[in-house]
Amino acid sequence: MTLKKTLMYATGVFIVYFVAFRPDAAARVVRGLIGGIARIGTGFGDFFSRLVG
Repeated sequence: MTLKKTLMYATGVFIVYFVAFRPDAAARVVRGLIGGIARIGTGFGDFFSRLVG
């Protein structure tokens, strides 16, 4: 088994464990990631609207 496959399996197992045994913390992590992506999208939208307008 390659190192890449091993790391992918380990990551998958960790995610399942994290969600199963710490669902509140997992939800906070996901909310934080989605919020960060939304802020990045808003920043790009503001930039392009100011660039055009």
